[in-house]
Amino acid sequence: MFSLLLMLLSTRLIVSDGLSGTWKLLLRDSGVSAMHIQLLNNGKVIIFDRQDFGQSRIMLPTWECDPATVPNTTDCSAHSVEYAIVSNTVRPLRVETDLWCSSGFVDASGVLNQIGGDKNGTRVVRTMAPCDGGCDWVENRDALLAGRWYASVQKLPSGEGIVVGGRGQFNYEFYPKTTFPKLYSLPFLKQTKDKWSDNNLYPFTFLNTDGNLFIFANNRAILLDYKTNTVVKTYPTIPGGDPRSYPSTGSAVLLPLRDLEAATVTAGVLVCGGAPNGSYAKSTKKKFVPALDTCARMTITDPNPNWVIEKMPFARCMGDMVLLPHGDVLIINGAGRGTAGWERADTPVNNPVIYKPDEATGSRFETQNPATIARMYHSSAILLPDGRVLVAGSNPHPHYKFTNVQFPTEVSLDTFLPSYLNEHMNNLRPEIYLPATNSQGGYGQQLQVQFSTRAAADLTKVNVTMVAPSFASHSFSMNQRLLVLTMGTIQVVGTNTYEVSVSIPKSTILAPPGYYMIFVVHLDVPSVGIFVKIS
Repeated sequence: MFSLLLMLLSTRLIVSDGLSGTWKLLLRDSGVSAMHIQLLNNGKVIIFDRQDFGQSRIMLPTWECDPATVPNTTDCSAHSVEYAIVSNTVRPLRVETDLWCSSGFVDASGVLNQIGGDKNGTRVVRTMAPCDGGCDWVENRDALLAGRWYASVQKLPSGEGIVVGGRGQFNYEFYPKTTFPKLYSLPFLKQTKDKWSDNNLYPFTFLNTDGNLFIFANNRAILLDYKTNTVVKTYPTIPGGDPRSYPSTGSAVLLPLRDLEAATVTAGVLVCGGAPNGSYAKSTKKKFVPALDTCARMTITDPNPNWVIEKMPFARCMGDMVLLPHGDVLIINGAGRGTAGWERADTPVNNPVIYKPDEATGSRFETQNPATIARMYHSSAILLPDGRVLVAGSNPHPHYKFTNVQFPTEVSLDTFLPSYLNEHMNNLRPEIYLPATNSQGGYGQQLQVQFSTRAAADLTKVNVTMVAPSFASHSFSMNQRLLVLTMGTIQVVGTNTYEVSVSIPKSTILAPPGYYMIFVVHLDVPSVGIFVKIS
């Protein structure tokens, strides 16, 4: 695995003096624009946009769809691809219903469940299994009780997904309907809807450490006992009152979970960026208001929580937030003015920012080297097992437009490499020997992790983290979760080789069942991640 990482880093990188982080172009043309993106445990990334965009840049095989023999109205191009990380190649996939502005989660078996969309896809659930062969999308029509367009999904301790909201839907339901078969009203979503611009879509949902569901929409949040459909806590409105969810479109993460053996595990939420009140209406007249330049942070497990406001280096809407293996947060992509929507923003924010949650307030932001490609509306970003961040998408147009527009449709794939992937960090970078990829671990059990590092290790500076891959779309990475595992004493087992026993969380509330990437982190430098199935 270490040699794989060196190979991935061996080509020329884009850098600037004085700033951290580097960029590498992977593919100039992946075939589709990455509106939605999900990493699977087989090292493949599923990418898709919408089924009615017009012809993409990659065609389905003729045995699936032959333009010479089908009606002229049929589009035989693919609107989904499978990207193989190691070979840096794509394979076209076929979708038959419209999955524009949909959502998704990976179930306990590793299968991607893709939820809803628009028009003929609004009540469809599509599945994609991780495989090494020719698997493709399987579509389950009328699988949902309500149309889910701009909804969010959170995986629960049971392994089921709770599907929250969507345009015109002030309710939630579950998929699959193993335990909860009905539709459940959620008045909070109606209360947070603005008259002319919604601002309650793609709500930020996080499974709290007490088992309840944190739901943020517009500028405020609740804690929902979804089993009894009871609001158990109402949180304060973010100071200033400006909206942060779609189409004002900030982003949010659940901060790393630590001290997992404690009676009460502390959980914090960070919400960054967005657009001021009235921005969407003004954007219809091509008046683009500067985006918000603040983050709001709150410990949601506190008895009397309050938001703390921090100022970002750049104003940003439509940004993506990615948890890095060592616990920092990457804020990337987006625009400095306007809102989400067709042609409703300009001023791309090309500089990513690292947010360091453990530093003192006022010292948490670090500006990174800029991208050379604008990633605007319908862009995305996810963490890869080798620690890079895959950055893709951008299509602020109703259809594919590659010329004669300010921001062309992007079908390219980039990676951003945080500073921990710099070559001079190689001596610190651990390599995991055990467990093998796709091993299994049980709740409350010990997992033996064996690793090496070529540096004389300061064993007090080693951590093991567990990261759930996320479904990224519209500036929100659903089910993104990072846990810092409880460790035993590190043992020396050979030259520069060590072993440590780590505790898998006892509760499915802390870690819903499924596949996680395990990283060994030495002095903030992570190993390549190994997939482990927690069940």
